[in-house]
Amino acid sequence: MLAREARREDAQAVLDLMAGLGRPEVESDSAAQEDVFLAHLAHPDAMVFVAEVEGAIAGAVSLWFRPRLNWRSVEAWIPDLYVDRAYRRRGAARVLLDACAAAARERGCHRLSLESGHERLEAHQLYEAYGFTNAGRFYALKL
Repeated sequence: MLAREARREDAQAVLDLMAGLGRPEVESDSAAQEDVFLAHLAHPDAMVFVAEVEGAIAGAVSLWFRPRLNWRSVEAWIPDLYVDRAYRRRGAARVLLDACAAAARERGCHRLSLESGHERLEAHQLYEAYGFTNAGRFYALKL
């Protein structure tokens, strides 16, 4: 199991994985989704990693570097992380988190944070075992 930066040719596999997050109202136009993926790859403050097992993409994570008003260093933020059910409990999420933590340290970030849906209890156990703490709530306003 290894983590590597995503490439253009990984677009469909990564987008298929992200659909597993079960978010409502996801862009259904596959060309538009691919454009968003490619924009992530090209953005200087974003990274996408995939976990690969024998040539198959088992999981994916997006990582953003964002400034905060009360910090001089940027925060690394994981808005999306998903591992295919067939590859869970085999280390895919950990290699993805390791890749994000290493990139965040390299960039001089003061913190690595992530978001996770209330219903993703198994993921929460993994995050806490990894060392994350429940640091607050996430609110959203539909626009």
